[in-house]
Amino acid sequence: MENVPSFNQLIQQSIIDNWDLDALTDYKGATLQFHDVARKIEKLHILFENCGVVKGDKIALCGRNSSQWAVAFLATLTYGAIAVPILHEFMADQIHNIVNHSDSKLLFVGDHVATQIDPTQMPHLEGIINNPDYSLMLSRTDKLTYAREHLNELYGKKFPKYFRKEHVHYYIEESGEELAMINYTSGTTGFSKGVMVPYRALWSNYDFAEYVLGKIIDKGDRIISILPMAHMYGMAFEFIFEFLHGCHVYYLNRIPSPAIIAQAFAEIKPKIIIAVPLVIEKIIRKKVFPKIQNNRMRLLLSMPVISKKVRQMICKEVVKAFGGELYEVIIGGAAFNQEVESFLKKIEFPYTVGYGATECAPIICYRDWQTFAQGSCGQAAYHMEVKINSSDPAHKPGEILAKGLNVMLGYYKNEEATKETLDEEGWYHTGDLGTMDYDGNVFINGRSKNMLLGPNGQNIYPEEIEDKLNSLTLVVESVVVQRDTKLVGLVYPDYDEAKNMNFNEEDIKNIMEQNRQQLNEQLPAYEKITEIEIRTEEFAKTPKRSIKRFLYS
Repeated sequence: MENVPSFNQLIQQSIIDNWDLDALTDYKGATLQFHDVARKIEKLHILFENCGVVKGDKIALCGRNSSQWAVAFLATLTYGAIAVPILHEFMADQIHNIVNHSDSKLLFVGDHVATQIDPTQMPHLEGIINNPDYSLMLSRTDKLTYAREHLNELYGKKFPKYFRKEHVHYYIEESGEELAMINYTSGTTGFSKGVMVPYRALWSNYDFAEYVLGKIIDKGDRIISILPMAHMYGMAFEFIFEFLHGCHVYYLNRIPSPAIIAQAFAEIKPKIIIAVPLVIEKIIRKKVFPKIQNNRMRLLLSMPVISKKVRQMICKEVVKAFGGELYEVIIGGAAFNQEVESFLKKIEFPYTVGYGATECAPIICYRDWQTFAQGSCGQAAYHMEVKINSSDPAHKPGEILAKGLNVMLGYYKNEEATKETLDEEGWYHTGDLGTMDYDGNVFINGRSKNMLLGPNGQNIYPEEIEDKLNSLTLVVESVVVQRDTKLVGLVYPDYDEAKNMNFNEEDIKNIMEQNRQQLNEQLPAYEKITEIEIRTEEFAKTPKRSIKRFLYS
């Protein structure tokens, strides 16, 4: 691997260069400027030093997105410790297992997590620190207790007169191969692996974002952090790039419901939006489709002379729904519904779909919205190579392989899984199936592990069937499973819409049967659905809103 610039040096420089700019805001709460972040980092460094944390120790962080979470993460890296972000949606036993497996010495927790965990299940932890005010929830050493109780005094001794830019000196990593963080995959198999992310991968993802967005995004521009920072997608592109670029990040530290997200878009007016498909699809289906799916709009859109003006008008309204000042919406993390994507493409809305994995911290493919090919997930990202393991990559699906600066070191304490995923030439085997056209655009067919076999050995990708099913009447989400040789569609209906239409259970059942027949008209014989089962509750999901398929198959 080539030598890369120091990532921690970039953090240090951004703080110095943007000293008096707004950096992090808890939505409807307090704002930290870059110099406030620097002071808090310094206090945490003093705490670490005086309680015996040394370079290479693991520090875990588990809580909802907040400015204090961000500061604790930055303090961990710039001290030379290894960050272990943990998704706060994990169950208590999962949090315990990750803390224990990662050999974490300290754990930062948010309010919600603090009430869920059991410290006795994490016997090797020396302390648990509350994120809001860095008070101690638990201390198992006198050193930690003393350091926290005397923190202001110790800070005063170190900086008796003032704390200024010239005092900002952080740990500089020895090489890009040095381990920066261990990120445990949310996973949909029930088994979480600790992805070892080196400094070079953090730097190369930042450098990629700087390369594609650096001239578009200005210092002080606003962005909303919706995705969990403990997930690499949110970490890299809703926090790290923006912080290093001098932007102002707003954290939706409450549960980001569609109503809260819509309100935040209107108030903050972000320059770019990073989102999973579910968020975009809900906004389009709830706020946009009802306004345009009427006879008058259909008539106007069918008239060639004025349809272009109508589409431009609709696009303006959709942009307004996202705050009105965005350059583009970047979608990733799961498959994007084709009906919604076709609509956005038709009205020339500035969206693009990227592709990545925790193992690449996370970016693999991307393309700016102006050159993005509909239905694809972009082309190989800056610093990355991508190829399809197929004899005919343009027409015959094969496993998507990726190589480059973004690729992980391996899985923590799991050589077997590392060897299965990283080959001797350094290619990361994604487990995703796809094709690549002659221009280098990558198209994903589905997860190879989700592939089903038809009655005569045909390959069936359930995601492709689900995408069509999800576009039908009253379907919110679905999972296609195989029972014996038959395919069954599990469907969670839109009960709110059904209630508005005064539909009862029998009506919903009849609509789903009509959906099944309509769906089967679009499918080859071996992919036809024999039955639709109606669910009364949403499917269980991972924190990045992927359905936990293993629970239903």
